[in-house]
Amino acid sequence: MGRIRTTYIKRKSREILEKYKDKFTKDFEHNKKVLDEIAEIPSKQLRNKIAGCIVHLIKSMES
Repeated sequence: MGRIRTTYIKRKSREILEKYKDKFTKDFEHNKKVLDEIAEIPSKQLRNKIAGCIVHLIKSMES
């Protein structure tokens, strides 16, 4: 079993992805940098979780 993302992470990821869809890719490191530029996220762990969720959402949209 993997780790479960909270509803807050999922909701924020979808909101950010909806607004800035063209800026994100399947690359986690790139998405972290983009999140630093466009969003005011209070902690590094939260930013990383949102970036990972965005990668997951992009991959699921393509398949």
